[in-house]
Amino acid sequence: MESTQFWGTPQAQSDTIGGERRQDRRYHLQLELKWKLIRRRRVLDTGVGQTIDVSSGGILFDAGRHLPEGLNVELAISWPVLLHNVASLQLIASGKIVRAEGRLVAIQTVQHEFRTAGHPSERSHVPAGDIHNPAVVPGEAMFAGYGKR
Repeated sequence: MESTQFWGTPQAQSDTIGGERRQDRRYHLQLELKWKLIRRRRVLDTGVGQTIDVSSGGILFDAGRHLPEGLNVELAISWPVLLHNVASLQLIASGKIVRAEGRLVAIQTVQHEFRTAGHPSERSHVPAGDIHNPAVVPGEAMFAGYGKR
Protein backbone atom coordinates (compact mmCIF):
# COMPACT_ATOMS: atom_id res chain seq x y z
CA MET A 1 0.00 0.00 0.00
CA GLU A 2 1.32 3.46 -0.92
CA SER A 3 2.22 5.80 1.94
CA THR A 4 0.01 8.88 1.72
CA GLN A 5 -0.87 11.78 3.90
CA PHE A 6 -4.24 13.43 4.30
CA TRP A 7 -5.74 14.55 0.92
CA GLY A 8 -3.85 11.75 -0.86
CA THR A 9 -0.54 13.61 -1.26
CA PRO A 10 2.44 11.22 -1.34
CA GLN A 11 4.71 11.75 1.68
CA ALA A 12 7.90 12.02 -0.39
CA GLN A 13 6.58 15.15 -2.13
CA SER A 14 5.50 16.88 1.08
CA ASP A 15 8.97 16.58 2.66
CA THR A 16 10.57 19.03 0.18
CA ILE A 17 10.57 22.79 0.53
CA GLY A 18 9.54 24.64 -2.59
CA GLY A 19 9.48 28.24 -3.73
CA GLU A 20 11.85 31.15 -3.26
CA ARG A 21 13.79 31.02 0.01
CA ARG A 22 16.11 34.03 -0.42
CA GLN A 23 15.81 36.85 2.08
CA ASP A 24 16.25 39.71 -0.40
CA ARG A 25 14.06 40.44 -3.39
CA ARG A 26 15.86 39.86 -6.70
CA TYR A 27 15.56 42.21 -9.66
CA HIS A 28 16.24 40.77 -13.12
CA LEU A 29 18.47 43.49 -14.55
CA GLN A 30 20.88 43.04 -17.43
CA LEU A 31 23.50 45.73 -16.88
CA GLU A 32 27.05 46.01 -18.17
CA LEU A 33 29.76 45.61 -15.54
CA LYS A 34 33.50 45.47 -14.97
CA TRP A 35 34.87 43.02 -12.39
CA LYS A 36 38.09 42.75 -10.41
CA LEU A 37 39.12 39.48 -8.80
CA ILE A 38 40.87 40.29 -5.51
CA ARG A 39 42.94 38.29 -3.03
CA ARG A 40 44.75 39.86 -0.10
CA ARG A 41 44.10 43.38 -1.44
CA ARG A 42 45.78 42.56 -4.75
CA VAL A 43 43.97 42.55 -8.08
CA LEU A 44 44.50 39.10 -9.62
CA ASP A 45 42.41 39.52 -12.75
CA THR A 46 39.90 41.83 -14.41
CA GLY A 47 37.19 41.47 -16.99
CA VAL A 48 33.81 42.60 -18.24
CA GLY A 49 30.41 40.98 -18.00
CA GLN A 50 26.71 41.51 -17.44
CA THR A 51 24.39 41.18 -14.46
CA ILE A 52 21.63 38.60 -14.54
CA ASP A 53 19.89 39.53 -11.31
CA VAL A 54 20.61 41.89 -8.45
CA SER A 55 19.51 42.15 -4.82
CA SER A 56 20.81 44.01 -1.81
CA GLY A 57 22.31 40.72 -0.55
CA GLY A 58 23.84 39.30 -3.70
CA ILE A 59 24.44 39.53 -7.43
CA LEU A 60 24.39 36.88 -10.13
CA PHE A 61 26.39 37.81 -13.21
CA ASP A 62 27.97 36.44 -16.37
CA ALA A 63 31.71 37.02 -15.96
CA GLY A 64 32.59 35.85 -19.47
CA ARG A 65 34.60 32.98 -18.01
CA HIS A 66 34.84 30.82 -14.91
CA LEU A 67 35.92 32.54 -11.66
CA PRO A 68 37.01 30.54 -8.58
CA GLU A 69 34.73 30.28 -5.57
CA GLY A 70 35.87 31.77 -2.28
CA LEU A 71 37.75 34.76 -3.69
CA ASN A 72 36.63 38.36 -3.33
CA VAL A 73 35.39 40.36 -6.28
CA GLU A 74 34.55 44.01 -6.86
CA LEU A 75 31.94 44.93 -9.46
CA ALA A 76 31.47 48.31 -11.13
CA ILE A 77 27.96 48.12 -12.62
CA SER A 78 26.75 50.75 -15.10
CA TRP A 79 23.54 52.05 -13.53
CA PRO A 80 20.71 53.02 -15.94
CA VAL A 81 19.64 56.15 -14.05
CA LEU A 82 21.40 59.53 -14.02
CA LEU A 83 22.03 61.45 -10.80
CA HIS A 84 19.90 64.63 -11.03
CA ASN A 85 19.38 63.76 -14.73
CA VAL A 86 23.01 64.78 -15.36
CA ALA A 87 25.71 62.47 -13.98
CA SER A 88 26.18 58.81 -14.93
CA LEU A 89 26.20 56.42 -11.99
CA GLN A 90 27.94 53.16 -11.19
CA LEU A 91 26.93 50.73 -8.50
CA ILE A 92 30.15 49.53 -6.84
CA ALA A 93 29.57 46.22 -5.07
CA SER A 94 32.11 44.02 -3.34
CA GLY A 95 31.70 40.57 -1.94
CA LYS A 96 32.72 36.95 -1.95
CA ILE A 97 32.12 34.46 -4.75
CA VAL A 98 29.79 31.87 -3.23
CA ARG A 99 28.94 29.92 -6.38
CA ALA A 100 30.39 29.60 -9.87
CA GLU A 101 28.88 27.44 -12.61
CA GLY A 102 30.68 27.93 -15.90
CA ARG A 103 30.56 31.65 -16.72
CA LEU A 104 27.83 32.37 -14.16
CA VAL A 105 29.08 33.74 -10.86
CA ALA A 106 27.07 34.45 -7.70
CA ILE A 107 28.44 36.75 -5.03
CA GLN A 108 27.22 37.58 -1.56
CA THR A 109 27.63 41.33 -1.30
CA VAL A 110 29.44 42.74 1.71
CA GLN A 111 29.39 46.40 0.68
CA HIS A 112 27.73 48.51 -2.00
CA GLU A 113 27.54 52.19 -2.89
CA PHE A 114 26.74 54.41 -5.83
CA ARG A 115 29.46 56.57 -7.39
CA THR A 116 29.38 58.99 -10.27
CA ALA A 117 30.95 57.48 -13.36
CA GLY A 118 31.55 60.46 -15.66
CA HIS A 119 34.80 62.29 -16.20
CA PRO A 120 35.18 65.70 -14.47
CA SER A 121 35.29 67.42 -17.88
CA GLU A 122 31.87 65.95 -18.75
CA ARG A 123 30.32 67.56 -15.66
CA SER A 124 31.98 70.96 -15.99
CA HIS A 125 28.80 72.44 -17.52
CA VAL A 126 26.74 71.58 -14.40
CA PRO A 127 26.04 74.70 -12.29
CA ALA A 128 27.50 74.62 -8.78
CA GLY A 129 25.08 73.38 -6.14
CA ASP A 130 23.10 71.11 -8.48
CA ILE A 131 24.90 67.96 -7.36
CA HIS A 132 25.64 67.62 -3.67
CA ASN A 133 28.57 65.32 -2.90
CA PRO A 134 28.66 63.71 -6.36
CA ALA A 135 31.37 61.20 -5.43
CA VAL A 136 29.14 58.87 -3.41
CA VAL A 137 25.42 58.27 -3.14
CA PRO A 138 24.58 56.02 -0.15
CA GLY A 139 24.11 52.39 -1.13
CA GLU A 140 21.05 52.09 1.08
CA ALA A 141 19.11 53.94 -1.64
CA MET A 142 19.89 51.09 -4.02
CA PHE A 143 16.30 49.88 -4.29
CA ALA A 144 14.46 52.80 -2.69
CA GLY A 145 11.89 53.02 -5.49
CA TYR A 146 10.98 49.33 -5.31
CA GLY A 147 10.23 48.83 -1.63
CA LYS A 148 10.63 45.60 0.36
CA ARG A 149 8.34 42.61 0.52
